[in-house]
Amino acid sequence: MKYGIVTSAGTVRDYVTMAREAEAGGWDGVFVWDDICVGPIPTYDPWVALGAMAVSTERITLGSMVFSLARRRPWKVARETLTLDILSAGRLVLPVGFGGEWDGGYSRVNTDEPGRRERREKLDECLAILDLAWTGESFDYDGKHYQAKELVFRPRPVQRPRIPVWTVGAWPHDRSLARSARWDGVITADRSPGAGEYDVVQPAAVAKIRDWMLDRRGSLDGFDVIAEGTTDGSDPDAAAAHVAPYREAGATWWIESHWDDEITADFLLNRIRQGPPR
Repeated sequence: MKYGIVTSAGTVRDYVTMAREAEAGGWDGVFVWDDICVGPIPTYDPWVALGAMAVSTERITLGSMVFSLARRRPWKVARETLTLDILSAGRLVLPVGFGGEWDGGYSRVNTDEPGRRERREKLDECLAILDLAWTGESFDYDGKHYQAKELVFRPRPVQRPRIPVWTVGAWPHDRSLARSARWDGVITADRSPGAGEYDVVQPAAVAKIRDWMLDRRGSLDGFDVIAEGTTDGSDPDAAAAHVAPYREAGATWWIESHWDDEITADFLLNRIRQGPPR
């Protein structure tokens, strides 16, 4: 199992410090957060932040939890991702979802607020375009929402055959899980009856998702299963014991995701310095 943490509070300079500290402290990945907020909430562009983190580190995986691709133009994302992958020497991963409601002040500048179906369609089309763009070959695309002719993106990213893509996979919804199975990893979510939207996914649900993926793909070689949650770094034994059932359920990544409003940069730096819950 690998261990990551989300930079869910602080300034963009704090993010860079967190990335350096995480690399020195034995973590495997650092992830910014992405909201495309145009309101008063302090928010930083994830691509710029990740660029600064990339040139300040050498080993750790970098990404965002999670990129909302339905709000972006795919050809812009293609250029951003290949640039970051090259800048980091092949350490970028692309965790994606189709996004929540049009919040964060976004509706103030865009009266088009597509529903869930359209966001799902845009996500799938964007991923298809990225997969073509990362080949470095000329391609055409004729989708419902995006069309392109004779596009070529060079240079190619470092990682082959592509930058790894993780998508949110919600148990027990086959359409959501099938999307994850087509790519390189599943960010586990539980949407079964009785489960709250923001409840922490339990190991039993992670195991169900792992088994679903294995049945669909036939093999999980090179495929990641991502679980999110929090641990108390002041008690390393308890932290490791909390994560162990997720590892046994098949999770390949544990990502510390602290989203409470009172979380501060100092809290996150202290948690990073306490080390991952191995």
